[in-house]
Amino acid sequence: MRHHGDAEVRDGGDDLTDLAVNVRAGTPPPWLRERLAATLDGLAGYPDDRAAHRAVAARHGRPAEEVLLTAGAAEAFVLLARTTRARHAVVVHPQFTEPEAALRDAGRPVHRVVLRAADGFRLDPWAVPESADLVVVGNPTNPTSVLHPAADLARLARPGRTLVVDEAFMDAVPGEPESLAARRDLPGLVVLRSLTKTWGLAGLRVGYVIGDPERVAALRRAQPLWPVSAPGLTAAEACCAPAALAEAEEAARRTTADREHLLRRLAEFDDVEVAGPARGPFVLLRLPGAAAVRARLRDLGFAVRRADTFPGLSPDWLRIAVRDPATTDRFAAALSKALDG
Repeated sequence: MRHHGDAEVRDGGDDLTDLAVNVRAGTPPPWLRERLAATLDGLAGYPDDRAAHRAVAARHGRPAEEVLLTAGAAEAFVLLARTTRARHAVVVHPQFTEPEAALRDAGRPVHRVVLRAADGFRLDPWAVPESADLVVVGNPTNPTSVLHPAADLARLARPGRTLVVDEAFMDAVPGEPESLAARRDLPGLVVLRSLTKTWGLAGLRVGYVIGDPERVAALRRAQPLWPVSAPGLTAAEACCAPAALAEAEEAARRTTADREHLLRRLAEFDDVEVAGPARGPFVLLRLPGAAAVRARLRDLGFAVRRADTFPGLSPDWLRIAVRDPATTDRFAAALSKALDG
């Protein structure tokens, strides 16, 4: 469960076109690099997170006490696992595996609700046991790229239950129509966000949690002091500015167009089945002999993400990041060769 896309390019992957990691290509943008570089002169001082908290809270229309900045969304999952008193935790799969791994590391048993390819990996709220007091679901979901309706997720909220919605890829969806980040009326709702994907900041480690003040305070008490660096706080503040939000929206629209081009090229292959409809910056494919195809693609210069490490998926699945049309066309040519063996 601790296999992630970066493993596909970690050793000897410098010469590969990376379709395994879901970070937007060409990031971080120059203006953000300049903002981050300007923080270097102040690294002797301890980080002050107040401005970043205010910026993130304002971005989602929440009070500052309902926001917690974290060292990436992964830290948020660990904090939730360590502070929860849940006795019946449910993780909806296939999805990002760190929430379940963190819960298990914290000694919490996990029940899986596994969505089916035959249903398009769509969530049926009634599939979640009524006794569940902690539910974790991604939206849009990694690796299926399915965007669940906000109304369906809202049906999972109830008193006595913590509902964790991982929205790490939500800003890659134009308009964020199914986000719950601004909802304050749903009991037990916790929303996680990341700056990694759209802004290319995986190495900086910055994300945040949105929830009710009591929950956020409990998570903050479980954090070490100064968990987010000064450059990370600067990034959080900068990426919530109006101009940055407009840039992210335009990037999401370009990603949508690039994804449609990728889907058109994949439709040329009779043996390739695409899960969906895909709404994230990646697509999930099923094809016979996927492991061998993945190895051939690597020989042809492309790294793609094996998907059998996600609960509920067999070795016949691969995840492909959305890239620009020229890269997609090169990939389609390589995929044709790889399928021919």
